[in-house]
Amino acid sequence: MTVVTKPKAQPRAFISLRSSVDFVVTSTTSEIIDRALGYLRAGFPVHFRGPAGTGKTTLALHIAAQLDRPVMLMVGDEQLTSSDLVGEQNGYRYRRVVDRYIHSVVKYEEDAVQNWVDNRLTTACREGFTLVYDEFTRSRPEANNVLLAALEERVLVLPTSNGANAYVKVHPDFRAIFTSNPQEYAGVHDAPDALSDRLVTMDLDYYDRPTEISITASNSGLDLAEVERVVDIVREFRDSGEYDQAPTLRACIMIARVSALQGIRPSLGDKRFVQICLDVLESKTAYTSKNRDRRTAQRKMLVQMIDHHMAHPLDAERV
Repeated sequence: MTVVTKPKAQPRAFISLRSSVDFVVTSTTSEIIDRALGYLRAGFPVHFRGPAGTGKTTLALHIAAQLDRPVMLMVGDEQLTSSDLVGEQNGYRYRRVVDRYIHSVVKYEEDAVQNWVDNRLTTACREGFTLVYDEFTRSRPEANNVLLAALEERVLVLPTSNGANAYVKVHPDFRAIFTSNPQEYAGVHDAPDALSDRLVTMDLDYYDRPTEISITASNSGLDLAEVERVVDIVREFRDSGEYDQAPTLRACIMIARVSALQGIRPSLGDKRFVQICLDVLESKTAYTSKNRDRRTAQRKMLVQMIDHHMAHPLDAERV
């Protein structure tokens, strides 16, 4: 008797995270982390909702690390289907039996069975991993429908023809963290009410000044007093409303990190620093042939902001 089978597919990889030493914990971030962990440990999925640049993904991954479980990371996409979440029938397992029990008679039996291959959501539910679903509203609502029973009834329904394996009982340690940006309008879908009702939504906004200073300093290596100047320039520009895309914490980190790497000191006396600020911040304004006058006015305003924050006693003290 001879049996031939196709090798079994390997399970998909996951992320093993530890608490990042680079993550900046302030009173603001600590309060958010504690609230989110309280909901997650009670078994409720958490949804971080906020504009770009508010650190949703970084925060989600950091909180996931606190749960001490492997992390499955997924990113929402318009082309995502339910099979990209739960898995699908992929390939066949062939079985061939040759029966020579009677010498003069040879009997052959062949059959083929489809292989089921788990995808990220199914693996996370089976093994009790933490699922981080980044920008989940970029996926079509029908693709996310499989999450409903998994989050509430703790049962994941699989689209298989085999009744015995048509569902997965969700592991007790399975947890889920979602992120979304409500300000996006292109390629984003409204979250279905049935799914939103199962999530604890925490709205995030831009951090306060001390937190932005701490995060920028940690990610740039620039002197703290000089980081304060960079952050104040970006925050004043954000408060002005004279932009088409809001300048975020990323703008602070870009300006500070480039300045630190090039040995540039935030000062009006160094034209390179002024140019870095303009390169980073002017990109937040729309550029068309019809708005040149507006861009000229915005550039003048930015230079005045830089001038204002650079005219600080720190310059005189270091001369």
